[in-house]
Order: sequence, then structure tokens, then C-alpha cells
Amino acid sequence: MNIKNFAVLFLLTCCQTFSFFAAQGQTEWIRINQLGYTPNGIKVAVWCGKGIQQIKSFNLVDSATGKTVYTAPVAKNFGAYGPFQNTYRLSFSTFISAGRYFLSAGNALSATFSIDANVYKGVANFCLQYMRQQRSGFNPYLKDSCHTHDGYTLDAQSAGLQDSTHIDVTGGWHDASDYLQYATTSANATYHLLMAYRDFPDVFTDEKLANGLDGKDGLPDVLNEARWGLNWLLKMHPAPNLLFNQLGDDRDHMGMRIPTEDSFYGRGFERPVYFVSGEPQQRGKFMNNTTGTSSTAGKFASAFGLGFMLFKKIDGKFAITLKQKSMSALAFAARKPGVTQTASVRSPYIYAEDNWVDDMELANAVTATMEKTHQLKTSGGLMPAAIGNAMRYAAAEPVTPWLGKDTAKHYQWYPFINIGHYELAKQLTGKKRDTITGYYKAGIERVWNKAKQNAFYRGIPFIWCSNNLTTAFAIQCYWYRQLTGDATFAELEQANTDWLFGCNPWGTSMVYGLPAWGDSPVDPHSAFTHLKQHPINGGLVDGPVYTTIFSNLIGIQLQNADEYAPFQSALAVYHDDYGDYSTNEPTMDGTASLIYLAAAREAEAARLNHTIFKGAITRGNTDKKQLGLVFTGDEFADGGNVIAGTLQQQGIQASFFFTGHFYRNSAFGSLIKKLKQQGNYLGPHSDQHLLYCDWDNRDSLLVTKKQFIADLNANLHSISKAGIVKANYFLPPYEWYNDSIAAWTKANGLQLINYSPGTLSNADYTYPGLKNYRSTNEIYQSVLQTEASDDHGLNGYILLLHIGTDSRRTNKFYLRLNELITTLKQKGYTFKRVDELLK
Repeated sequence: MNIKNFAVLFLLTCCQTFSFFAAQGQTEWIRINQLGYTPNGIKVAVWCGKGIQQIKSFNLVDSATGKTVYTAPVAKNFGAYGPFQNTYRLSFSTFISAGRYFLSAGNALSATFSIDANVYKGVANFCLQYMRQQRSGFNPYLKDSCHTHDGYTLDAQSAGLQDSTHIDVTGGWHDASDYLQYATTSANATYHLLMAYRDFPDVFTDEKLANGLDGKDGLPDVLNEARWGLNWLLKMHPAPNLLFNQLGDDRDHMGMRIPTEDSFYGRGFERPVYFVSGEPQQRGKFMNNTTGTSSTAGKFASAFGLGFMLFKKIDGKFAITLKQKSMSALAFAARKPGVTQTASVRSPYIYAEDNWVDDMELANAVTATMEKTHQLKTSGGLMPAAIGNAMRYAAAEPVTPWLGKDTAKHYQWYPFINIGHYELAKQLTGKKRDTITGYYKAGIERVWNKAKQNAFYRGIPFIWCSNNLTTAFAIQCYWYRQLTGDATFAELEQANTDWLFGCNPWGTSMVYGLPAWGDSPVDPHSAFTHLKQHPINGGLVDGPVYTTIFSNLIGIQLQNADEYAPFQSALAVYHDDYGDYSTNEPTMDGTASLIYLAAAREAEAARLNHTIFKGAITRGNTDKKQLGLVFTGDEFADGGNVIAGTLQQQGIQASFFFTGHFYRNSAFGSLIKKLKQQGNYLGPHSDQHLLYCDWDNRDSLLVTKKQFIADLNANLHSISKAGIVKANYFLPPYEWYNDSIAAWTKANGLQLINYSPGTLSNADYTYPGLKNYRSTNEIYQSVLQTEASDDHGLNGYILLLHIGTDSRRTNKFYLRLNELITTLKQKGYTFKRVDELLK
């Protein structure tokens, strides 16, 4: 090691202790995502300076050798932000080598971080610890029960229940470090957990029993946690005419205690449960502004509906109950259109929700999905009406109102993201889909117009629970990108994720205990940590607030010296101090949202291991010894029964992509039915087998977007008529496409795929006389040769063949399919459908 490298390492060692905090006299810092960065992902840090110092470039240094591995100029000085006078974005996204590194710029060094595909691995499961710790009823962390006497009713006289009538509403989750329980946040949290499993099932592990104690029960822990939420919501909606909004009230705030010691309501351990009457409620001297029943009941309907769809094959009896409750909750929501706010007795702080059409949009979108994909039987068929209703509700509030604003009341626009747009857009095509995704884009642009003016790309208002808004906005950016294929806001999306894990003015993660080696909350506003020194792993704290908000809140007094004092400003403050409930209290619903975002990040990092060419996935994960057999078809199907028989004999499944012409051909009907019954994947291959682009100039399109979409939709219609519920992947005709085709496919809700290059398998349609003719033996040997010569063998391969060929090809390759499968099995390969291979 040369002297220069040694000096760098020595300086790094000396500075690591002060990488997050302000060493005496320090005026420059580099803020990073402490979890690290993925090799193929966006990688940006922020340099911040309090003095006049400016920088022109930065270095990325290998922490093991001290060698600079990457140097780049900085783009611009964003100027002052918060406590800093100068700020720069340090982008090193083009550097993709995995390892441990740190950044240097000016007189600042960052903490050491990883570039690795697994930096988000386990984060979602880690955060589930906090959800389990928040359980009311039996608490698996305490191994004790609490709030087992809940509760006595209030304001339900119109439903036939006198005040103080006892009903069983034990269970659910405590909302935050207090022990109130709100139906709105609980339903939203439950939906996020269910959605996280539905969208990213491979992320979640099975380490806990349903009661939260150690053990395996065959279900992912996230589903057990979601069921815990569903079970409580069922208790809060015990009959079609009964639906309750909250359990407990702000008398809970009279003192900190462990939940088993809760007796603040003058009735022993029993707490009040407030009915959703649709009318303003007053307890003590404060009256809320409730106007209707839709906001709370709509959230119930959505959570029950998604729960029905996910539990249908796991617990049929439970799923039927959820289906029935979803329908009754939707009816309750329609009783009196409007919002239900929470009730308060001692203080003016409530969840002052002011919107409800977003909840009704989601409820109707979920209802449509239930009927379409799960054969939900309803009188007259609800799906067309539900889609129409959802569209109208979406148009009534196209952009969640807080987006682009500087302030909002506490939980005024809740959930902080319009989930309905996401669930609705997935069911639409063409202009209708573009309209809904355009709503997302409009909201993102409002934030971007603010964010692009500062180095942190911060456009989220510093209101109470700003971290919850940050998480929600990152998810909205992610959904927009997934729905449209438009990556315009990808760096903004990543900046909001990075903010949560340390790329913020305070240089701290906002998640308790994460990462274990970094700077994260250690003194949150929580009885668990403050009274009993119990860690609250995985809890997302509220986050920074405007200094003006902090200065005017009731009852805040810091308990210790402020370690972040150098980073507080006239703009915003954050304190890792038990005495600050405004910035440092973890919330249950915010954590549930983070679980979804973390799962998305982990799953996407795994997908980035896929090979992508011009927007199409051409190979799956090369780390796993599995591949997919794919068969295409248009006018021929002579190999169909042989192929089906071979797959059945081998006990495997494959994927079949047919044109609309193929699906509509009555001669192929029995074959399609057989392939479907055997559990194979069936998808689209265009309707009329069009050639999309010139053979000699790939960038030259031969179809317009309008022609492409019309043809693809006709193909999808034929698939639907064949009884195939949903297709997520599209394989282009002639296996020939360009970037535009991939983008149009994405905008239509599908992912373009193509065969893995290297073998001659796709030439099995050729016949003697053609220039590209390949014999069956040549094709067979090419597969084995590629397996032997490729560094990853056939791992992740999409091996494309044809279900039938011209009669002039007499040596049919499908007659050797059984032999090929047997040989590859002997080499240790397993065969997957494309949806399994690429998930």
C-alpha cells in the first residue's frame, strides 16, 4: 500500500466516528443511504457544507485498499438548504462493481457503505418486528396480554346500542407509542401488508407462528400479521349496521406506561369504542368535523376484499367471511358520503381526515378485481358498475391534495397515497389507463417542481409524520414507473428512499435499529424503550417537522443534549430524544407502508439480476439453476399433444404464447384447454402476428402505437375468451421488437420478454431449403454446448421453441423434448413457468 492510500485509510479510520455527527470544527459532510446501493440502481449521495467551501469533483474509494476507483465532476451547486450554505449531488450510478466503499469530496469523507444486490434484503421482514410488538390483545414481544376488556360503545344509539354497551374488540395494533387504535390507520396498514405479500411474495419469510411467537406454520409472517389486522377489523364491523372508528381516545396520553398497565378511562381496563355515525362527535370540549361514513368504511371494504383474494386458497371459510364483510362495508360506506374523523377529549389533536373519494375509488377497484379474477358472484354483476364508479371517484380527486403543498392538517389527506389509482389502472387499457397514470404523474410533477431546487430532492412538506408522506410518495413514484415504464422520476423516487436511511441533513436513518452498524434512533418517544429499555426494531419514526410546528406543539421538552444541534435550522428540526413526540415517535401505519416499499426495493434488486435487452427481459436470475421452456404458436400446432404429454410425463410446466389467430382457431380449442388444465402459463403473442420493425433497421417501426395497442388488445381479448384470467408477460411476434415496443407494452400493463440468445432452439421452425435451416441434432447440441460454455450454464434461460411447424420440416424437434428435459434434469436444472422464473 502506498503512502497516499495509507493516509486515506488513516483519515477514514479517524473520521468514521464523526461521519454522522458534527466533529468539533467540522463544516462539511457527505450524506448517504446507510443501507447502501444496488449495483444496477441509482446511486447518489449529497455533499453539504456550512462554509464558503465549494467542490468540483468527488472520489469513490475502495475501503479495503484505499484506492480511488471512480472520480466524477459534480454537476451543480444547489446552494443553501436547511443548515447548509452549499450542497451538491454526487452521482455514481454508472459505477456497478460490488464492494465496500466511501466517498471523499472537499474535506469530507462519508461513512463506509456497500454496493451490493442484497442491501435491502431482510429489511421488510425486520420491520415486521415492530408490527408484532404493537399488537394489542396477546403481545408476543411481552409474552403477555393487554387490553383484554375492550370495549364499551359510544354514539351507536342509532344502531340500537346504548352507550356503554360492551362488545369484544380486543386485538389489532396500537397506533404508535400511545395505545389508541384507529380503524383508518389499521385498515390502511392491513392493506399495505396484504399488498406487499401479493406483489412481492418471495421477499417474506416464515419464522413466526400466527400468535407472533417463534416457529413456522407454513405461512409467510407478513400474511399472519395482515390476518391479525383483519381479525380486529372484523370485530370492528360485527354486523351490517355496525362499524366502529376508534378504540380509546386521547385520555391515553395522560402518562407513559407499558400497555398491560392501561387504566386511564375510569372503567378499569375497559376502553371506549366509537361508532361511525356519520355525524360530528363531541367528547369533552372538542368537536370533530365528521360528515359521513365513506372514508372509514371504504377502507374496511378494501382490506376485506384484498384479504378475500389472498386467503381464498389458504382458508376458504375465513375468505368467505371477508368477502361478505367487504360487501357490507361497501354498503355502509355508501350510507352517507363523507369523512369520519377521530374523536378527542382532552386536546385538539385528531386525525382530521378531509377526503373520502380516494377510499371509495379503492373499494370499487377492489370489488371489480374480486369479481373479475375470483369469480365473485353478485346479482347482476358488479364489475362494470364498480369500474365506472372507481373512474368517477378517481376523477373527483385525481391528485392527492397534499402533493406539492407546503402544509396540511394532521392526517388530513389519508392515506397519503391514492392506492385506488394503482389498483384501478392495472385493470384498464388504452386511454383510460393513461388517464389514471396521468393523475399519478401530475402529483409527482407537483412535488418535483419543488424537489429539483435542492440537493436532497426534497419536495415533501415537513408536517407531522413527514416520513410517512415520504414513504408514500416513493411508492407512488414506483407505481407510476411500473405502470408506465417511464423512468423520468426514478432518481426522485430513489432520493425519497435514501432520505429515510440517512441521506438527509441529519445523516440519520429514520428506522429504529436499521442499519445495525449505522446511525439510527436510539431514544424514541416510546414507553418500551424509555421505561423498560426494550428495543423497538423496525419502527419508522415520524420524521422532521417545520421548526415553526415544533415550537408551537404542546408538552414537548427535550430530555438530553441535542446531538443533531448543528443540523437544526429555521426550516426543520429532528431530534432523537424521548421528549420529542413530534419527530421521534414511531407509527404503526408508517411502518406498514415502509414494509411495502422495502419489499419493492428487495424484489426489484433481485429482478435487476435479470438480463434486459431493449426493454425486454431475455434471461432470469443467473444465480439459480432453473430455466423456462417457452413455446410460441400462430398457424401450426402439430406438436401440441406431444409437448403436453411430455410435460405431464416429466411433471413440469411450461409457458405458451399464442396469437389471437391461434386462440380463435376452433381446431386448437381442446389443446388450449388441456394446456391450461395442466397448469401451464398461457400468454399473448400479438393478434395478427405483425412484424413490428424492419429486419435491417430495428429502430424503424412498421406499426404505429395505435395499431400496436389495438392488435395487442385483440390478442388479450382472445385470451380472455379462452378462459385465461390474466397475462402479465408478452412475447413479441417473430421475437423482433425495439425500445418503443417495450415501452408501449409496459404502458399497456405487460412486461415484454424474449428468448435468451445463445442456443439455436428458436430455429426449430426452419425446414430444408431455407438459408437459416437447422437440423434437430444441431439445435439439440447447441443447447448442450451453451450449457457447458456459458459461465452460468442455462441458469435463468428462456428456451424458446415452437408448438408446431411447417410440414416441410420432417425432423421435428419436439420429438426430442423428453430427452432434452431428462438430460437437463440430470444436470440439476428445474423447470419453471415464466411467471415463476421472472418473479
